[in-house]
Amino acid sequence: MSTDATTKPAVDTHAVSSWFDTLGLTRTGSLRFDRIGLGQSNLTYLVRDDAGHQWVLRRPPVGHTLDSAHDVVREARILRALNSTDVPAPRVLGVADVGIAGDSPIVLMEFVDGHVIDGEVALESLTPPLRRTTALSMVEALAQIHAVDLERAGLADIASHSPYAQRQLKRWTRQWYATWSGDNRDFDELTARLTAAIPAKQEICLVHGDFHLRNVITSPTTGTVRAVLDWELCTLGDPLADMGSTLAYWPRPGEIAFGHGLPALAGMPSHDEMAQAYLSATGRNGAALSFWYVLGLWKIAVIYAGIMRRTLDNPGNRSGIQSPDEAAVLSLLNSAADAAKEVGL
Repeated sequence: MSTDATTKPAVDTHAVSSWFDTLGLTRTGSLRFDRIGLGQSNLTYLVRDDAGHQWVLRRPPVGHTLDSAHDVVREARILRALNSTDVPAPRVLGVADVGIAGDSPIVLMEFVDGHVIDGEVALESLTPPLRRTTALSMVEALAQIHAVDLERAGLADIASHSPYAQRQLKRWTRQWYATWSGDNRDFDELTARLTAAIPAKQEICLVHGDFHLRNVITSPTTGTVRAVLDWELCTLGDPLADMGSTLAYWPRPGEIAFGHGLPALAGMPSHDEMAQAYLSATGRNGAALSFWYVLGLWKIAVIYAGIMRRTLDNPGNRSGIQSPDEAAVLSLLNSAADAAKEVGL
């Protein structure tokens, strides 16, 4: 997992260390906090003591955040509920509300050892067969997420049960207008096309909301998913939405990787193979998958507009990769518009 030790921790290290000692965890010496991961939403830190013990800490981004966004306490509730299911997810060790361990809520989790495919170098280090097994294990993990019994896990009330597409279009349109200061005509046109093509409501289940290669930890020897990360956007909705987003991050051979996507190297299943593996594992009908694929691309463009705004407003939110600029956001939006035409939306 990538680290950025040059970034000053956006946490009160003294307050967090004092809170850490109330959790019944054993540590040796002082705690060190290094920013890890390439995400630029909630901030993630590797916490280490003098004996080499490791934990992971999450907090919201620095500065102003949009309403209902970046809720790490809600994320922790979901992770705790998942510990009683088959979904591979890290264990939560502690949650601190605002004022307990600094000026923001924080969550402390176990450190899950494994391989994080956070860039081309990490992906290229895998053999073609291991790339394939990793991808298919991701499909299995997604099927496990969608199979969670909401009532038994205590997650039936984490979000509305109303039609998911309408909720997504409303939420992310609001996010776009809260962060984007440029021309809105292309965005509005694509949003209208998506609104007109909303499929009939199928089912409501747990959806991850941002499922891609960089949000899983895998076994370096078998490719099996050991933990699914970043549950910030988890909600209740149509399971095909998750598969559509995964495909939106999954470039076809010859395509330029964008967003959190990575290049299509030898061994990686095609779009069709990934979709068929998921549909076979779950028994679902994929007729509406093309809609969710386009909505996934549209949503990534909105997410990138938000990242751009947060990093411009507060450089402390930057990670180890270049933050998206206006051209990158517009390129993503154009990709979504092109995909809409391709699938006939």
